[in-house]
Amino acid sequence: MSRRSLRAWTFSLPAALLLMAPFDLLASLAMDVYLPVVPSMPAILATSPTVVQLTLTLYLVVLGIGQVLFGPLSDRVGRRPVLLGGALLFALASFLIASTSSAPAFLALRVAQGLGAAAMLVATFATVRDVYADRPEGVVIYGLFGSMLAFVPALGPIAGALLDRSLGWRSIFVMLGIMAAAAALHALVRWPETRPAHRSASSIPLREILADQGFWTYTTGFSTAMGAFFVFFSTAPRVLVEHAGLTELAFSGLFATVALVMIATARFARTFVAGWGIDGSLVRGMVLLAVGAVLLAAGQGIAGTSPWTLVPPMWLVAAGIVFAVSVTANGALQRFGHAAGAATALYYCIQSLVVGALGTLCVVLLPGDTAWPLAAWCLSMASLTLALVATMPRRTRTEAVSP
Repeated sequence: MSRRSLRAWTFSLPAALLLMAPFDLLASLAMDVYLPVVPSMPAILATSPTVVQLTLTLYLVVLGIGQVLFGPLSDRVGRRPVLLGGALLFALASFLIASTSSAPAFLALRVAQGLGAAAMLVATFATVRDVYADRPEGVVIYGLFGSMLAFVPALGPIAGALLDRSLGWRSIFVMLGIMAAAAALHALVRWPETRPAHRSASSIPLREILADQGFWTYTTGFSTAMGAFFVFFSTAPRVLVEHAGLTELAFSGLFATVALVMIATARFARTFVAGWGIDGSLVRGMVLLAVGAVLLAAGQGIAGTSPWTLVPPMWLVAAGIVFAVSVTANGALQRFGHAAGAATALYYCIQSLVVGALGTLCVVLLPGDTAWPLAAWCLSMASLTLALVATMPRRTRTEAVSP
């Protein structure tokens, strides 16, 4: 990063998190907070359940693919304009969604909302890369972002249900619009440009990035970690509510314990990563996922489906997720500081596609009301990641020894 950017970004860690975290959280919240009203939307919009499901699917697809568009753009024009433009698009789309009763308009606006979210994510994480690539605070930021996102699937649907019950479904999107507008106003006043001054706008080495084994190794590790939480999120309601008969409150409480483990682990991740290095931290994270998978399989095979065969092993998996996501971004992007936006976009796009496709396949093919999908994902994907780490060229592994 240039000297100019280093002088511009002078925030303490809490201030930086307060500035950046809303953009990360909003992208996920726009999916999860909307879930409670999905069953009632076909009647409201006078359309079919398939079209309403499409409003969820398209948002996820656009969120992933849109990052490939905005990543190179942020390398050319800067992080700040992409961030502010994305936040304003997200806010405007949210307010317009709240004012429409037309299914085609609703669908088009969800696409626009997904594009805004993609731009916000790319600009936020490219900024983290610009500022914290060689600083220990980067480990804490990546870890806390991952653990904070664990709360969104747990608390987002509850917030959406409460808003729908008290103010109607439109209030959900009004709330998203207000939050995005507030975050954009905060960023407008305080967010400096961090794109390296020496960045050339003429060449963005997408082929170079995709040909790099280190990039694929750490991106696979990130996909493995985030996919573990995705599979847990997809199966936990069936295991804990449908099968075990827990109330929504009891389910939310147990679900929140996983998020608390992630936050507690993130609090100390910097100390561990400093000693283990980037590749060492990724290896230990994958080992925790594999051990958690073995415990999940053993508990399912011996005691059957219950909260106690799912949640305690997930605590180990949660700690492994944090160790992995605390270092995978630096590992994947460290050789591409000259094109951090493009590399960041590919990193998150590939993760979204892998988790969406393979994670969903895992949940569909294996019994979704058991621990088997989570055990299978963690063991198979952690083994793949460990194999990729073992086959990385020595030079690449040497570069990735310390954060």
